Order: sequence, then structure tokens, then C-alpha cells
Amino acid sequence: MDDSKYILGLISEGEHEQQDFKYKVMDAEKLSRSVSAFANTSGGRLLVGVRDDGVISGVRSEEEIYMLHVAAMEYCHPSSSIHFDTYHIGKRTVVVATIPRSSHRPVKGTSPDGCHRAFLRIADENVIASPVHLQMWRDDDSTVPLVMTYTDEESTFLHQMDGQTAMTLNQLTRRSGMPRQRVIKLLARLIRFGVVSCEYEGGKFMFKTL
Repeated sequence: MDDSKYILGLISEGEHEQQDFKYKVMDAEKLSRSVSAFANTSGGRLLVGVRDDGVISGVRSEEEIYMLHVAAMEYCHPSSSIHFDTYHIGKRTVVVATIPRSSHRPVKGTSPDGCHRAFLRIADENVIASPVHLQMWRDDDSTVPLVMTYTDEESTFLHQMDGQTAMTLNQLTRRSGMPRQRVIKLLARLIRFGVVSCEYEGGKFMFKTL
């Protein structure tokens, strides 16, 4: 397959969980959020030199590639892997920057307030990860095996969730009367064992029993 057919095929998919278009790269700090989101979710690729409407504008200079490298290596903590492939479509150049899913999550990018935060890729958005996701990643790194238990605490918590509409972390904390950090740990464990689901709705993470 020639470069043109390959890139046009990718563009036809539109922006989604594993693909984002970048008209131009000017801000490594902002770009680090996209790198973080892909690294923390399922991996993905940035098509640089492609506008949001899918029109190929082309990469303007090698400086844009350097900015991508800086975003992944210097503005992400820990640094994220990134790989570049160059394609020529007529007189224009498109760079595909591929970011694999990290085995050392969370990878944190630089948020608008200057803090390092972990992002997730949800549909075509980069969203700040919830405290529950952070706990799940901490559990991944733990050397202590995770075991699902059903103490009175877990049973009461699930009973309070059962049959209810999806609720936010704050709503569940207030409803249960439990310390927030304990609710976070419970939700992380219940999600891992397929008892509770986590969905992003209306700009919020919502939790409900399955």
C-alpha cells in the first residue's frame, strides 16, 4: 500500500480512542496530555499534519517532530515511548507518532495548571484519570495478591449501590458514610473483579453495579 492510501485510510477512521489529528505541534506541554492519555489507555497514534476535519495540511518543519519527542520524554513522567513514521502525500508530509500502552502506569502529562496528572483517552477526548484509576494502577504494582472478599463492609457497600442509578465517587462517599480513600480502594477492587462498572458520562466518572 502506498503512503497516500495508507494515510487516507487512517484519516477515514476519524479521531477515536486510539487516534488523534494534530494540525500543528507548537506546545509540548499540551501535547504531553495526549501522550499520557494514549500511554495509560490502549496506546494510539497522532497524525501530525492533519486538521481536525481530516484535511491534510502537512508538517511544516522538523521542529514539530522535536516537540513531540520533548512532550514524551520531558513533559511526561515517567517518560513515554514514542515512535515516528513519515509519509509523503503529494508535496505534503504527514508524521504518524505512535505511542504504545505503557507497562508503568500512570504516565502523567502536564495539566493546564502546571501539575503532573494522569490522563485517559475516552472516545476522542483526553480526560484526567479518576482517583479510582490511580488506585487500580497502584494495585497493579503491588506485590500483594488481590483477593475479593465479602465482609460486612463490602456487602453493605454493594447493597447501597445495588439497584441505584450510576453515582459519582463523591455521591458514593456521602451515601456510604465511609472515608473517601476506603471507597476508592473498594471501587478499584470491585471494578477489577467485574462487580462494578466505571463509565464516563457528562464529564464525570460514574460507578454502578453490574
